[in-house]
Amino acid sequence: MTTRLLFVCLGNICRSPSAENIMNHLLAQRGLQTKVSCDSAGTSSYHIGSCPDSRMTAAAKKRGISLVGRARQFTVEDFEQFDLILAMDDSNYRNILALDSSGQYAAKVKRMCDFCHDYPDQEVPDPYYGGTDGFDYVIGLLMDACDGLLQELEI
Repeated sequence: MTTRLLFVCLGNICRSPSAENIMNHLLAQRGLQTKVSCDSAGTSSYHIGSCPDSRMTAAAKKRGISLVGRARQFTVEDFEQFDLILAMDDSNYRNILALDSSGQYAAKVKRMCDFCHDYPDQEVPDPYYGGTDGFDYVIGLLMDACDGLLQELEI
């Protein structure tokens, strides 16, 4: 059975598509593409249909990772479609849980940084309004978190 992961940030053009593509990269390296499927979404509708941010794409490319996909907004149906929903920060986490009025899906929603081994961050910082260093930092942090998540999944 395939484990279905959904990575969620605010606009779905920086952090969550990076996490999705980093995880797909790690899965391909390990030959596990058939075991896990990945998608990403944003809690807002700001960038629906947009490609990943060009600065984020450049930061990922430095590490040999291509960012592909188009932004979409998180929907209530996603609770049923995915086994694990990974929020990039506390605001995303609260916004996702707010759509689960019954609380029945709360156990599926986790914080991405909970899986970090090397980075001390509690949240994945949004690099959108910052410089190049912020995008590079987020790629490193997400590589750590995705690797930790993959170890946790025990596939």
